[in-house]
Amino acid sequence: MIKMVCSDLDGTLLQYGKKLIEGEIFDEIRALHDRGILFCPASGRQYTSLRKLFAPVADDCIYLCENGAVVYRSGKVIAKTPMPRALAEEIAWDFWNNTEDLGEVMLSGENMSYLMERGHGVVDRIKFIGNNYTVITDPAQIPEDIVKVSVYLVDGVEPFVERFVPKWQQANCAVAGPKWIDTTVANKGIGVQSICRVLGIDPADVMAFGDNYNDVAMLDLVGHPYIMSTAAAELRRRYANHTPRPEDTLRAFLARQEN
Repeated sequence: MIKMVCSDLDGTLLQYGKKLIEGEIFDEIRALHDRGILFCPASGRQYTSLRKLFAPVADDCIYLCENGAVVYRSGKVIAKTPMPRALAEEIAWDFWNNTEDLGEVMLSGENMSYLMERGHGVVDRIKFIGNNYTVITDPAQIPEDIVKVSVYLVDGVEPFVERFVPKWQQANCAVAGPKWIDTTVANKGIGVQSICRVLGIDPADVMAFGDNYNDVAMLDLVGHPYIMSTAAAELRRRYANHTPRPEDTLRAFLARQEN
């Protein structure tokens, strides 16, 4: 019995380059809610950005933010997994110093993005997705726990994947999009586990959708994982259930509930 549906955003519910979620998903979230099934956006984005995206159904959702490092329900943090401060700062400086002046760094707090920028567009991107943000020059300036460290690579992640992903596996380093590499001691699997623990849900009763490597921990945890048809071949081989759109799978699921 499905008790919660989790979905990645960028590349899954929200195609890369788009700003707004449109179409039937809001009606589907309402229908899930009416059946007592939670809907959980599961994203590297912060709470403020996610709540804006889901404004028509904002109060019907639980929010897995910052790749699982922060979970919000009813406007309150119900789980948080900070990074060790020294590790977060070391990774930030590695991203800054070893990306051939192409990388810009984002360090995430509970509901704030701290940007180390060099004019390649990270500020515009963060404005586009709607995060709260401030510009800094040193991670030591951040006055709160750091939950995630990311690098934005304007020309794409490919030249830097082998440089960073193996090195920072202790921080779950993973490609999070065409221009993003993320690190955090949490992951979306840990975020879903936190929700399940707090709410008494069995992960076997969770359906989840994802498209990229930072979704793997979540998809491996749940009983009903779906990978996007546009995902990398390695990920499509890993999961039996493929979908072109989460909305299509949810429409069929809800239709079955009516029979």
